[in-house]
Amino acid sequence: MEVCDSFLKKFRGLMFSKPKNLYFILSKETRINATVHTCFVFFPINVYWLDKDKNIVDFCLSLKPFRFKVPRKKAKYIIELKKDYFLDNPLKPSITTKPPSIQLM
Repeated sequence: MEVCDSFLKKFRGLMFSKPKNLYFILSKETRINATVHTCFVFFPINVYWLDKDKNIVDFCLSLKPFRFKVPRKKAKYIIELKKDYFLDNPLKPSITTKPPSIQLM
C-alpha cells in the first residue's frame, strides 16, 4: 500500500493511474479536507475513512468514476482500495492480547 503524505501525492491520488491501494495521512481530523473524488479515476474504488485513533468512521464501497464523497464524520486517515481487494485478500485478524485489528497488507 502506497502512503500519500505529501501535498503532491495527495493531489494526484489515483488520477490517471492503474488500480492500486493508497493510504492518505491528513494534517488534522476534518470532514471537508477528507472529501474524496474519483475524477479521472477510471475504475471503482472502496474508500474507508478513519479517525485519529484509526477507527473506521465511514466507508463507501464501489465508488464509481467522476463522483464525490464527503465522510459523515471527521477523518484523519483515508484508505482507498481496489474494488475487489478483499476478494483477493480476505481479512485476517492479528494475534494479540488486545481486540483483533485488521491487516490490510
